[in-house]
Amino acid sequence: MIEEQTMTVSLISYPWPVLTVLYSFIIYFVCLCEGRGLEDLMTVNLARYRPTGEHVAIRRIDLESCTNDMVNYLQGELHVSKLFHHPSILPYKSIFIAENELWVITPFMAYGSARDLISTHFTDGMSELTIAYILHGVLRALEYIHHMGYVHRSVKASHILISADGQVYLSGLRSIFSLIRHGQRARVVHDFPQYSVKVLPWFSPEVLQQNLQGYDFRSDIYSLGITACELANGHVPFKDMPATQMLLEKLNGTVPCLLDTTTIPPEELSMKPSRSGADSGICEGPGAGGARHTNGEPSSSSGANPYSRTFSSHFHAFVELCLQRDPEKRPSASTLIGHSFFKQIKRRPCEALPDLLRPVSPLSTFECVQPQDSPSGLASLESGLSHLDVDDWDF
Repeated sequence: MIEEQTMTVSLISYPWPVLTVLYSFIIYFVCLCEGRGLEDLMTVNLARYRPTGEHVAIRRIDLESCTNDMVNYLQGELHVSKLFHHPSILPYKSIFIAENELWVITPFMAYGSARDLISTHFTDGMSELTIAYILHGVLRALEYIHHMGYVHRSVKASHILISADGQVYLSGLRSIFSLIRHGQRARVVHDFPQYSVKVLPWFSPEVLQQNLQGYDFRSDIYSLGITACELANGHVPFKDMPATQMLLEKLNGTVPCLLDTTTIPPEELSMKPSRSGADSGICEGPGAGGARHTNGEPSSSSGANPYSRTFSSHFHAFVELCLQRDPEKRPSASTLIGHSFFKQIKRRPCEALPDLLRPVSPLSTFECVQPQDSPSGLASLESGLSHLDVDDWDF
């Protein structure tokens, strides 16, 4: 049964000729080789395409160890990747079978994921302007996905990838689900995403509730709101809660928020630098207090609380709209793209993001350090890649 399903996958045609691809890669089995996923059946490697010198990511999946459900799961992702063509969705350059492995080749994202950037450089959250550029790119991708009749179901920072030139891409298509059934567009979905344990904090209340009312594309908007809090606060709301408690909190209307001087009591802001007991990212709502710092920038004062900052009212309003308990009250992706929060965007992402992400440098800079085929060059590359959370980096 596995062989029959594998053959179906291998017949998918993509721009790069298969034989050319097979014999044109130099694979660097360095840090990325340790990245695993899909029940430890997937390995991520970095490679260089010889004809162009372009660096790519190769996701290698052991098909012999996959169950029939896993193969069907992967086939759905590959089918969607062939249908989608959008500048804000991670493209799949080629897909083929090599011996018993499925190889999925995508461009290498030199800045890694937004989650990587938070974990290594922006532990207390990114600036508001940086978040605006990132979320605008994600919304453009969601607008396209929803227009095509799909629900993404896995919007989170680790599925937002940034290229060397500052372009934002949405990945994580493995959990995507089509609303089109028998030629008709269904009103709601009742399917619960497989292999979704790591995504539970981002799920909307209606997805977690799994009742007869189902859910639709508005569940992605809720996940976008959680992602906005993740990017702004440096951690994910509900992250450490047991699943049952998380469900009850969301069903009872508990709403995460942006942590700043309007949502953290002044007495907590005056404490020593910490997260002021606000690790959950959950608060009652805007209130007065604290010294203000414009544009959501962390305070530069020595020893200041990292949340002694004030995000704009537009940003707060954007997050509140996304996190409405009633999905009918959440705007569509098309509507949110025109939100006043994005009026602060004045330049193209490729011009602005590399500046906003400093002092972070794209990993492509290792090319200038040493020849790529030399041992010292590989050591430099391994050092540069060591911070990437590839276990959660869905290409």
